[in-house]
Amino acid sequence: MSTTAPRTSPADPASPVSPTAEPLDTVLARAAAAAGTARTARPADRARWLTAAADALDAAAERLVPVAQRESRLPEARLSGELRRTTFQCRLFAERLASGALDDVRVDHADADWPMGARPDIRRTMVALGPVLVFAASNFPFAFSVMGGDTVSALAAGCPVVVKAHPGHPELSRLTAAVAADALASAGAPAGLLQLIEGERTGADAVRDHRIKAVGFTGSTRGGRQLFDLAAGRPDPIPFYGELGSTNPVVVTPAGWAERTADIAAGFAASCTLGSGQFCTQPGVVFVPDADAFVAALPPLGAGPMLNEVIGASYATALDALAARDGVEVALRTAGSDGHPDVVVLRTTTDAVRADPSLISTEVFGPASLLVEYGSLADVAAALAGFEGTLTGTVQGGAALDDDGRRMLELLAGHAGRVIWNEWPTGVTVSDAQQHGGPWPASTAPTTTSVGTAAIDRFRRPVAFQNVPTPALPPELRDR
Repeated sequence: MSTTAPRTSPADPASPVSPTAEPLDTVLARAAAAAGTARTARPADRARWLTAAADALDAAAERLVPVAQRESRLPEARLSGELRRTTFQCRLFAERLASGALDDVRVDHADADWPMGARPDIRRTMVALGPVLVFAASNFPFAFSVMGGDTVSALAAGCPVVVKAHPGHPELSRLTAAVAADALASAGAPAGLLQLIEGERTGADAVRDHRIKAVGFTGSTRGGRQLFDLAAGRPDPIPFYGELGSTNPVVVTPAGWAERTADIAAGFAASCTLGSGQFCTQPGVVFVPDADAFVAALPPLGAGPMLNEVIGASYATALDALAARDGVEVALRTAGSDGHPDVVVLRTTTDAVRADPSLISTEVFGPASLLVEYGSLADVAAALAGFEGTLTGTVQGGAALDDDGRRMLELLAGHAGRVIWNEWPTGVTVSDAQQHGGPWPASTAPTTTSVGTAAIDRFRRPVAFQNVPTPALPPELRDR
């Protein structure tokens, strides 16, 4: 494990890990030196490395989870489940690597009769980009942090990873990096395959460095855009895979409200307040046929503490700003206590959204949602006409799919990376078919995903081998 900046919060005297403050150049030189070995390592070897890291993290759970609790204010059950998700993700990638399921191989044998003229032997595969910089997220101290989805998918691709720790959980980041790096080394991975840096300026300097070949980021639209511009403005521009802001609109159809009132109200309440609303898939905008009836049907609402004081203050500021906009009013406010945030339901109309489309693209990171009352689903379509991208789009319809539900699903597919029917967006499973991304500002790369096994494709590129003798071909391209 390596770090390059002093701690951003006081050290926890109970923590067994301390930063080493190595220069950034040392960290990046080590990552560059590891790149060749990582790129040419067999998939089975990379699978073994990931499995070893997962086993070590599971074995260290009793050390990791209490540190995560102290720094994130999240409950033990949530953090234990998130750690299991993290190690499951490692093992899923390992299994897919070992089976060859993640190979993308295309072989065109030589063909003298090819209609375009004699075709040479061409064989295409994927190779690792090189060292990857990953910015850890605040709201998932395990699953989107040091050994989160960006890191695991980059390691699976054969890329060394430098993680920029999030200041919201520095001690956990150091401990997680130490556990994982030791396990990788014990499994035979090259030195420098996983390293940690700290500090905002250090992270920006790493983005600019020529040895970094791609960046993974989960965080705010503002911060992500600044880093995206740095990556694009380099003399050698590199891909920047940012998961940014999302309001995750939900459309409750007339049939859905008539047939499933209680289910929809209960589901919204649970989804809106899950994790105190600090999920990137929190349903921030809900189109409803009757806002008064929707609010009246809601069960009691409450939320736990925010991740830290800075996020709590940002939530209050963003909420007040949205509530003060023309055409917006507070429909329900449940006051928090003991430092817990207020849970707030705002309301507006499709007319107000058409006058100011930014109402439904303004993200409030916390337990608040905006109800948008509509007169017809044509009004919803008109309101969404000015909407940009989002991670998810949900339709809450009747028990059976009708024409209204079908039209709304088709409409939301034009804006969202994941479209949902009669469920809620705040569960993002890790699987082969998962898509976690979307058009700007949901992400900077809408053709990719940051969750699921397809996330590996962000960190590798295609290479075609033409007329290359078999001994010089990568193993997956050789005739069997």
